Amino acid sequence: MTRPGPKPYYVTTPLYYVNAPPHLGHAYTTVIADVLARYQRLRRGAAGVWFLTGTDEHGQKIQQAAAAAGQSPQAFADAIVPNFQNLWAALNISYDDFIRTTEPRHRQSVQAALTRLFQQGQIVKDHYEGWYCTPCETFWPKLVFAGPGGQPAAPVCPDCRRPVEQITEENYFFPLEPHRRWLVDHIRAQETFILPATRRNEVLAFLEQPLTPLCISRPTARLSWGIPLPSPPFEPGYVTYVWFDALLNYITAVGYPTVDARWPADAHLIGKDILRPHAVYWPIMLRALGLPPPATIAVHGWWLVEGEKMSKSKGNVVDPNVVVGEFGVDAYRYFLLREIPFGQDGTFSEAALERRYTDDLANDLGNLVYRMLTMVEKYFNGVLPLCPSVAPGLRGELIGRAIEACDFQAALNAIWQTVTEANMLVDKRKPWVLVKGGAAEKQQLAETMGTLANSLRAVAVWLWPFMPATSENIWRQLGCPGVPSDVEWDMAWTSRMADDQRIQKSPPLFPRRS
Repeated sequence: MTRPGPKPYYVTTPLYYVNAPPHLGHAYTTVIADVLARYQRLRRGAAGVWFLTGTDEHGQKIQQAAAAAGQSPQAFADAIVPNFQNLWAALNISYDDFIRTTEPRHRQSVQAALTRLFQQGQIVKDHYEGWYCTPCETFWPKLVFAGPGGQPAAPVCPDCRRPVEQITEENYFFPLEPHRRWLVDHIRAQETFILPATRRNEVLAFLEQPLTPLCISRPTARLSWGIPLPSPPFEPGYVTYVWFDALLNYITAVGYPTVDARWPADAHLIGKDILRPHAVYWPIMLRALGLPPPATIAVHGWWLVEGEKMSKSKGNVVDPNVVVGEFGVDAYRYFLLREIPFGQDGTFSEAALERRYTDDLANDLGNLVYRMLTMVEKYFNGVLPLCPSVAPGLRGELIGRAIEACDFQAALNAIWQTVTEANMLVDKRKPWVLVKGGAAEKQQLAETMGTLANSLRAVAVWLWPFMPATSENIWRQLGCPGVPSDVEWDMAWTSRMADDQRIQKSPPLFPRRS
């Protein structure tokens, strides 16, 4: 089933549901995936990486939202999807493929998978009676509704706490229990299969109990907006359950039913609220189809606003477009990745973003670049002096390992250590004093400028996955040829600036905000 060939690094995001425009959470997931993709391009070259994102456009929530807007589901989705594509452009997201579940390639892939599973006897038809949560698109066969003191309570979804409805119907089911032992063994054997460890333990705890079959269809009498189950071999009158549909996109994009050398995915990014479908349903679906699971499912926490999860009903949704318009795209990307450790919840506030902008970006990095280039301009007529000094050596290895482990805060901390050391060198050497001295002081001045230039060159390469526009700006001001992504990551650990390189000083990277 898998075609041989060199294995590119394959990174994916979840498919984003188009019942509303994108928010901070969507942006966070996608920026993380972009950092991983860009870092791997530095290691492997552009052809050695494949980055997939896209939109999930079927299901009852879309059908209801479209009806409320007086549109067909397809027209509704077509109007929302550009919001995601435009935001990814604004955030400098370097995806290679954008997949929509309404595309013919995806529909054909899903129907091929369904047919295969049915013919293998892994999908069966059965009678269903129980509760259904439309917002979560989830069946709950057994629910106990009890309020304070054991009194009866209104039926609500255990996950989202919103009302559920009682349903009785025939549907097609995909048994999960035969695969549970395999999944437990795989998770235990592969420590980095689910990151961080807290989410890995959460999934293992869930798998201690038998798994109920997954209902993978909806009768068209109740829901018409979905991929039809192929007839034959299925009976007519059914569409595919939205999760079963969307979770297959990652193999659709690599050519299922004949997947190419990109599979399996190397890193899959999700938020913690969709952990179960991606860490339980999806690996089992892949195993049933004869495919290996992704190498790593990396699970991040939520961004909270005033201690609460963002929601339209609470009116606390943060629009990334507004924040980018005020602070700039790289400041926004930097804040998301530096402010909280990966996997933990974090609180978004403009005050916190303002502090990061002023302290880290304007004062530390921006001021370093500007005053270093000003001194080269003033003391050396804009030409970097000959200097044997090189950039800090093995710090690039530390940064690379941190990125690969999704410890983005640690990676940025290490980059800022170089920025801090460079600022300390300026304060210690006092170039404005050295320039007034004799030959020995002039030589020390040249060495200082060379060391600063080499440090900033390394910082520009290391920063490229996180802040590509800023990285390229620093690179250009240093007078380096090409762009930082032309430099292999290994070279950034030890290589040095070219001799007699003319700088191209520009305005400050991060202007002071009034």
